[in-house]
Amino acid sequence: MQDRVVIKSFQNGISLRLREDADFQDILSELARKFAEGRQFFGSASVALSIEGRRVDDAEEAEILEVIRDNSNVRVVCLVGRDEEEEKKHLNALKRLERELNAADEWKVHKGSVAGKDVLETENNIVILGDVGPGGAVISKGSIIILGGLYGEAYAGDGGRLDVFVISLEMEPERIKIGDFKYKQKEKQSWWNIRPKVQPKMAHVIDEGIIVEPLTKELLSSL
Repeated sequence: MQDRVVIKSFQNGISLRLREDADFQDILSELARKFAEGRQFFGSASVALSIEGRRVDDAEEAEILEVIRDNSNVRVVCLVGRDEEEEKKHLNALKRLERELNAADEWKVHKGSVAGKDVLETENNIVILGDVGPGGAVISKGSIIILGGLYGEAYAGDGGRLDVFVISLEMEPERIKIGDFKYKQKEKQSWWNIRPKVQPKMAHVIDEGIIVEPLTKELLSSL
């Protein structure tokens, strides 16, 4: 019998090819079984997820993400598609940026997430290979790049610097501070209410305030 779900990996991500003529609940059951059986193989990586083979709506995407959460330790940081090459370019560009910054003395690389109630403080610019969870905080005298999600607090330019920035693959912060300027998201999304498409964003100071905007190729090349 033909598989309802075929799981493959690509750079920094996992691809799900869903059989177009299969019942969706049968797809979810097979997906749960495969991720449960491969829990150790998949590990606890933060990945981009590509859903291919059939069109799914927002509710079905949310069900797929919930099945993955319930049956593995994989953390899906964003959803991409074969017809959305721009999002993959963002991910790859950020990975390249992280590698370049890792070679520079003025940048510090922290491998792993910052969990709730943890505080990571540094005098250097910092790249975090993981998430900043709710209740967690990162404090830097320079800039902050998070190759994961910002769900807690980020303080860049500690000491008054304004020529710094905060970049994250998913920007859902409890609070951001750059220099003496503060930013607090007006509407915090529920942990379970995942948007179907996530775009990396950058927070920086413009005209006496913090602006959070999508990380375009132009912004990225200007860093």
